[in-house]
Amino acid sequence: MKKQCSNIKCADGFTMSVQASKSHYSEPQNDEGPYMSVEVGYPSEHDYLLQPYRDGDFDVYGYVPVHVVQMVIDARGGMVGGELPPFRFDPSLSGMFERPDFTKG
Repeated sequence: MKKQCSNIKCADGFTMSVQASKSHYSEPQNDEGPYMSVEVGYPSEHDYLLQPYRDGDFDVYGYVPVHVVQMVIDARGGMVGGELPPFRFDPSLSGMFERPDFTKG
């Protein structure tokens, strides 16, 4: 069984679990990656970018594209702790959408 990644902590204090494996809502569903989408769990507060991926009434967000995860992290001042699964990532996508509720800092 693949080891879980420790929770992500952002500079503004926001935290979330980001996991990917054959037993998570990720793509590809294997234990190696790199991953194009991941499972996000239990964010410490609401983030509207994650909302479309929410699984019903649970605080689990499935098949979240990795560029969306990176946008959340960037908008919150960057990652200061935790670990991410290996991403297959196009960095040009993370700055593609404006975040009126946050400023990069």
